[in-house]
Amino acid sequence: MISEEPLTLEDIKKEPFIIEHIKWDAGPKELTEPSIVPSCDGFIKKEPLKGYIFYIDTMGDKPVLSLMRHTEAGFAETLAQINDMPDELLSEALEESKGKGCFGMYPINTKIKDRLKKELGVG
Repeated sequence: MISEEPLTLEDIKKEPFIIEHIKWDAGPKELTEPSIVPSCDGFIKKEPLKGYIFYIDTMGDKPVLSLMRHTEAGFAETLAQINDMPDELLSEALEESKGKGCFGMYPINTKIKDRLKKELGVG
């Protein structure tokens, strides 16, 4: 799904497939890890990361909560921007995730994750 306007949280609420496939414990760094890694016995091919990942995007004027779709083939696109997340929560998450960013993308923290799960009706 490539759209001109990013989805909102209200749009995501209407998409059970997206909600079901959110990778709550994955962050931006997992997206850049190699898919084949050396081992004592040669190389190991890791399971591809596919699904939806919330992250904080810091490339714009101010941090914004975003949702990325990542496919098994390695294609990724930002599907949503959640503009109504309080700035204090985003700032707190960025402070907690110092050193965990990747290309201006930072992982969400527990407070944001819990708030999103409540909003999306995830147990």
